[in-house]
Amino acid sequence: MATTTTKKRTAKRAGTKTAKKSAKAMPAKKAKAKRDKLSALDAAAKLLAERKEPMTSKELVAAMAEKGYWKTPGGKTPHATLYSAILREIATKGRESRFAKTERGKFKISA
Repeated sequence: MATTTTKKRTAKRAGTKTAKKSAKAMPAKKAKAKRDKLSALDAAAKLLAERKEPMTSKELVAAMAEKGYWKTPGGKTPHATLYSAILREIATKGRESRFAKTERGKFKISA
């Protein structure tokens, strides 16, 4: 026969308590703000589509912040994170990727 502590552990492992916590409704303002925010990759794709010229990740981060598409959450090297994410998308999606590498360190929107 299972004790109450064993039942609690089993429920916790099954995710019952966390499911109850996450089921709470998010306030309407926060939900809308979360929907309207662009990710760094989405903002980079949008900016490259507008500019129609290859850019480095440092240029992308600066221009995205300037236009208000995306701002860094306070990391030391957001350009390195963006560079890595773009390369990862190119590697995983191949020809279906939104980005193309033109030369060392520069990316453009793929056609």
